[in-house]
This record gives sequence, structure tokens and C-alpha cells, in this order.
Amino acid sequence: MLGKEKNKMAITKETVEDKIEVVGEHKRIQVRTATVIKEDGVEINRSFHRHFLNCCERHPDTGVWSDTDVSGESEEVQGIASTVWTDAVKTAFKEHIDANYPHVEPEEE
Repeated sequence: MLGKEKNKMAITKETVEDKIEVVGEHKRIQVRTATVIKEDGVEINRSFHRHFLNCCERHPDTGVWSDTDVSGESEEVQGIASTVWTDAVKTAFKEHIDANYPHVEPEEE
């Protein structure tokens, strides 16, 4: 086809953490991630995913507490966690969960 150029559209996908919040007395960290689709630099779609992190986790089988592993999170989330998740916050969270949701040993089959 002489004289005709094909219109090439550039479609891009970008994922960004667009909101990080610290919520409540136990300093739960909520992270909102936006997925942005652009066509020729113009945003045509945006969707959101949200996840949260507590300072500690209790193993469901053993009841043993461990600090939440944030190594897979962004440096910003890791920095916030190391700042707000003090020993006092962790202790208060564990006491709250243990008092309201006692660990029950799983039954053997």
C-alpha cells in the first residue's frame, strides 16, 4: 500500500503504589496499588488492588508468633514498617489477638 502509513498505537501498562496508609492502634499498613493502562501516553484505564500487613503473624498450627516478613514490599513500605512497628505495638497486637482469638490446636485426624 503505497502512500499509506500504518497507525501504530503504543499501549503501556504501569503499576504504582499510589497510597500507603497506617491504620489503627496496631499500625496495620494498607497498600493500594494502581495499574494504569495508557494508549499513546493517554490514560485509558486505571484499576486498584489493596493489601494490608499486620506487624506479626501467628502460625495457625503451632500458635507461635513471628514478625511479618516485609522483604517483598517496596523500600517505602519497609521503612514505614520498621518505624511504626515498635516492640510496644507488636506486644499490644499479640495480646489483642490472643485475648480475642485464642489459638486452638488443630485436631489430629
